[in-house]
Amino acid sequence: MSNHLLDTMRKSADLRKSEIIACALTLADRLGPDRVTTGAVAQAVGVTQAAIFRHFPSKAALWQAIAALVSERLAQAWDAALAQADTPLGRVTALVSAQLAQIEAMPAMPMLLFSRELNVKNAELRAMFRGRLAAFHGHLLVQIRDGQAAGLIRADLAPQDGAVLLTSLVQGLAIRWALGARDFPLAAEGRRLLAAQLALFGVPAEQRGE
Repeated sequence: MSNHLLDTMRKSADLRKSEIIACALTLADRLGPDRVTTGAVAQAVGVTQAAIFRHFPSKAALWQAIAALVSERLAQAWDAALAQADTPLGRVTALVSAQLAQIEAMPAMPMLLFSRELNVKNAELRAMFRGRLAAFHGHLLVQIRDGQAAGLIRADLAPQDGAVLLTSLVQGLAIRWALGARDFPLAAEGRRLLAAQLALFGVPAEQRGE
């Protein structure tokens, strides 16, 4: 078999995997993660269930591939956010905005965090998402410490507590958005609540963009 044919087959397989993952994410948003079956994914893609298992040997493997995709997109969004701002507060705002943008792009994420698939059935999936949440927390922690060093954030705020509050702001807002039929603009509400939280951190109004 020629190298060209092998490359073509490999690309075709990669495209099919991407299509399966995208369909599974769409179904997770529409039905809820715990109601997604390989049969439903196969029907949505337009292939047999056996074809799904040729690419992913188990449902758990499919979910792990989904988690890997989500993790990659989040990491890329955070890197871009950190690169686009040149102050600690600017980077905090960019990070929170990037996270909310990714939730809007992949609205199944909030429900996935509370799914039986993640919390009971699939330890590897749980570990991957826990790692992403820890990484986001870590980025915020660094920026809070830098903001304190620059005199922009009150010195008596424990940086760990500040990072937890910002992470909780994003997670709570995402859950409210997901459960409330997405009846408010997520990004705008995020900016409003972030400004309120930064005010409580002792950030001057002019630094909050007010």
